[in-house]
Amino acid sequence: QSWSRGMSYCLHSESHLDTGPIYVRENGKLHVVNQGAGGVQNVTPKTRPFSLFSRSFSVELCMNREDDRARRQRTDHFIFTYTKEGNLRYSAKSLFSLVLGYISDNVDHIDSLIGFPEQIAEKLFSAAEARQKFTEPVTGLRALQKFTEAYGSLVLCSLCLRNRYLVISEKLEEIKSFRELTCLDLSCCKLGDEHELLEHLTKEALSSVKRLLLRDNSLSDAGLRRMTAPVRVLKKGLENLLVLDLSCNPEITDVGIGYLLSFKKLNCLDISGTGLKDVDAVIKRIQMQIGLVHSKVPLKEFDHSNCKTEGWAEQTVLQWEQAVMEAMKPQDNLRSSAALRFYGKTHRIEEVVKCTLVEAETKASGNLQFYKEKVENCHLPLKKEVAGSHELKNNKKRALAEQETERTSKQKHLCLTVEDWDLLNTY
Repeated sequence: QSWSRGMSYCLHSESHLDTGPIYVRENGKLHVVNQGAGGVQNVTPKTRPFSLFSRSFSVELCMNREDDRARRQRTDHFIFTYTKEGNLRYSAKSLFSLVLGYISDNVDHIDSLIGFPEQIAEKLFSAAEARQKFTEPVTGLRALQKFTEAYGSLVLCSLCLRNRYLVISEKLEEIKSFRELTCLDLSCCKLGDEHELLEHLTKEALSSVKRLLLRDNSLSDAGLRRMTAPVRVLKKGLENLLVLDLSCNPEITDVGIGYLLSFKKLNCLDISGTGLKDVDAVIKRIQMQIGLVHSKVPLKEFDHSNCKTEGWAEQTVLQWEQAVMEAMKPQDNLRSSAALRFYGKTHRIEEVVKCTLVEAETKASGNLQFYKEKVENCHLPLKKEVAGSHELKNNKKRALAEQETERTSKQKHLCLTVEDWDLLNTY
């Protein structure tokens, strides 16, 4: 009783504080301190059904409301599924998945991947690709370079950029970062002789290219001279080239074809639709000096349906193209035809149609495709009438040896000119 009076006095002395009712259990009974009366009353607790949550109660798994990015990363640690009854169930991801996601989110901070297992690197590349890390302007390029330096052709062995001039313009540095490409299709891109990507073709990073398609690119003799200079003088660059398509480039003349004779490993060559003056002389020269025979029928090697993008970065290239097309969509307030041609897809469609028209003109003007006889790796239609007799083959070999000797003696004076050295100094 004295204890309750002291408690009542204490509550009355600090009546300005709203402490609420106070419950005391004594001798197995629950008592409440009544502030108004200053005494203790017996209280019989009301029995009610136990319920942890109300029917309208809902819960949201949220780790951090201030930073949405951190919130997304934390919720990514769980896998959410539904049971047959429709109840939400979540389970924690494996430690490997968590580490893979964390590294892919910060893939641009990787110092080097050289020596890292390629099986894990492929999973890391796919995770970063799914997060579209390689589409970011600066960090994406840095991350892509780390992968290409370590894995080369695994990242991308074949790249098809036909009719993709906008992608080349927007992602030029990323495209230049690919190493050990074996197939590169740049057809119908209107690059011209001075484009930076054509200069990059002569670099050591693309010395592995075996199939190069430059159809309808506004090339001339000057462009071929620049492209073949390292091969002609330094024996570097595109020395491993097997298939070359230069069709639909009317500025290429007989002089430019002479630069191509330095590609001794060529198995297939297409110069249809070029500006040749003496076609018969060019055919004979190609046959005598590099052993290519004029084909009477179109070759399968120049059917562009076989060229496609292959490698880890296949989806990355598609993401680049989608991003470029999204940026070029017409705006609602721009209704004029000029604006639609600039921002919309009209310009790209015109490029495709123009390339198709050039192809039709080339077919009408004649086929100038060449192939090397008895090449197992080149899927070409061989004709018996083209092969000739055994005696004719021996004459060709002797003539080829004489031409090679004459060409070697002249090359010392012709290839190492002042203009060639000035050109090589730019590499």
